[in-house]
Amino acid sequence: MAQAPPAGASEPPPGALLDFPGLPSLRAWAQRHGLPAHARAAPQPWAVAYSGGADSTALLLAAHALWPGRVQALHIHHGLQPAADGFVAHAERFCAALGLPLHIERVQAQPARGQSPEEAARKARYAALARLAQAHGAGWVLLAQQAQDQIETLLLALTRGAGLPGLAAMPEAMQRHGVCFGRPWLLEDGAALRQRLQQLGQPYLHDPSNLDLRYTRNRIRSQLLPVLLEHFPASLHTFARSAAQAAQAQRLLTELAALDLQAVGNPPAIAALQALSPDRQANLLRHWLRSQHGTQASAAQLQQLLHQVAACRTRGHRIELKVGQGRVLRCGAYLGFLACAVQPGKGGASSVRGPSSAQQPH
Repeated sequence: MAQAPPAGASEPPPGALLDFPGLPSLRAWAQRHGLPAHARAAPQPWAVAYSGGADSTALLLAAHALWPGRVQALHIHHGLQPAADGFVAHAERFCAALGLPLHIERVQAQPARGQSPEEAARKARYAALARLAQAHGAGWVLLAQQAQDQIETLLLALTRGAGLPGLAAMPEAMQRHGVCFGRPWLLEDGAALRQRLQQLGQPYLHDPSNLDLRYTRNRIRSQLLPVLLEHFPASLHTFARSAAQAAQAQRLLTELAALDLQAVGNPPAIAALQALSPDRQANLLRHWLRSQHGTQASAAQLQQLLHQVAACRTRGHRIELKVGQGRVLRCGAYLGFLACAVQPGKGGASSVRGPSSAQQPH
């Protein structure tokens, strides 16, 4: 990573952030969501996931301006590249110049079998941010993804043939590991944020891995997105609108699936499942696998499972299919799930969850 611009961090002059591009949307997002009750009396209830890059630097400055004295920074040292120690040193200098508390956690994400290093690092990062937030009384952890990031996420989902959950892209608020995470800047132009940082002379870091075109997201960012925005500049907002509509549709499908699962039973009774239309069966089975077993079926796996459910009309009919991170099988009159618990780099044990061990959604 190289710093840009090279000048050192300093507290922006009074009033310099009043016209910061993302300040109104940050304020509006906070009014929509508010602080959880347990964090309202905390000294620094607002935490910013601060990598040192342009977007998180801008968000940290805006949060500091909006809630002076009530903001903390959280930095995760991934150990994925030799410059990681330099990232920490930059974060320490920047936060010290602003008088902001900085909390750092080091993680060593080891990918499980079939898991990419990027996915392992992302999961480790969220878990570490949640631990830091809980340890230091933060009610929200703010993430700095902006409008271009949202477009990239939606385009990436389209290249993978994603359904509604993927097309919904990134939500503006979510919970992980018992902690609230927020993305207040999904409608903000990242280029405008970086331009304002440069005008203020605030330093930030460039990650050279973002230039590695072996990664699909980087190719979208460097080659596809500039052309898209040149010819369709309104895409900064229209893509976000489409993602929001997909998210709304998915919420409705999730509500319907929860009602159907309650009626069919958990685990699903095969006869009751067969009484639903194929589309509702598919919706329910996706929900059951995701909410009860933390896995998801590919389109081909789901179609095969639906075919087996439809054909299950006799006592001796056997169902056992590889689905997601386990197997779906027939347990008498019900569907069960054989979970494969895989440790990083190793094989794993299996456990069946059928009628006697069904778990409620969490």
